[in-house]
Amino acid sequence: MLEEISELIGLQVYSPDGIFLGNVDNLVMDLDREVIDGLYISESNPLLVEDSQSINIPYRWVQAVGDVVILRYFPQHISSEGKPPEDEDAE
Repeated sequence: MLEEISELIGLQVYSPDGIFLGNVDNLVMDLDREVIDGLYISESNPLLVEDSQSINIPYRWVQAVGDVVILRYFPQHISSEGKPPEDEDAE
C-alpha cells in the first residue's frame, strides 16, 4: 500500500487489457478538495495514443494501485486531437 501520493510517480500504467501505457510522470491535483484528479504520462504507448503524445489519465479510471497502476477503463486508441476515434465523427 502507498504511504504517500508521491510514490505514484514512476509507476507503470496498464490498460484493462494489460497493455503498457506509460509511466506516471506527474500528478494532477485538486488542491481545494485535496484529491488526485489525474495521472500525467508524458510519453505514452504509440499503440494506444497516436504519436506517443502526453496524456492525463482521469484518476476515476484507476482500478488498482500497487507495484503498477491498472486502469478500469481506457479507450481503444486516442487520436492526435486527443479524442477516441468514435468521438471524431461527432464534429
